[in-house]
Amino acid sequence: MDEEVKHPAQAGWSNWRSASGVLCDEKGPLRLKYKFQRTVIRPVMLYGTETVGMKKIEERMDVVEMRMLRLMCEVTKEDRIWNKYIRGSTKVVEISKEMREERLRWYGHLLRRDEDGDGSSGIKDEEKNEKDMA
Repeated sequence: MDEEVKHPAQAGWSNWRSASGVLCDEKGPLRLKYKFQRTVIRPVMLYGTETVGMKKIEERMDVVEMRMLRLMCEVTKEDRIWNKYIRGSTKVVEISKEMREERLRWYGHLLRRDEDGDGSSGIKDEEKNEKDMA
């Protein structure tokens, strides 16, 4: 169970390290850093988490993401700036909320799946019914 919690965070940090030259550059525009974090790092952290339904992974992912945002903003804990102010200035939603949305989207796919579970879609069934009627 610990691997399910650690893996997404490790994957995010791996991507972070490979892009740290851009993300930790003092002269780089913050808007570019946030956009890069949203489009490159966050999807890696979210991949595969829709099937894991644990509060522990959500909390860990929030902590990891806040550390990344603080590094991008060059803000330390000693500066005593609240997380909600950092999130407000970066316009980044908590990753745990996005994880819940992904989980609900995945659950919707399960509800719409065929009873047989063979993975066939309703489109093929409609084509079959049209051929039977003709």
